[in-house]
Amino acid sequence: MEINLIAESVKFMFLGMGVVFAFLTIMIFVLKAQGAILTKYFPAENKVSNVTPKSTNKQTDNAKIAAVIAAVQHHKNLKG
Repeated sequence: MEINLIAESVKFMFLGMGVVFAFLTIMIFVLKAQGAILTKYFPAENKVSNVTPKSTNKQTDNAKIAAVIAAVQHHKNLKG
């Protein structure tokens, strides 16, 4: 009785890869269905955000610039 180990290993490889492929395919369909169900019964609320445009206040900008300059100078003083 001769057993061809190469042929057996190829069969097991295709069986394993087939099972993984089938599982991932089923998982994709289930997740898409779950997403469709969730968006149907729990729709996302349309939030109107009161986003203000970038700050045009020069005093705030100058304070930020001063803080960055102070941090850089402090870092330089710590080095040497």
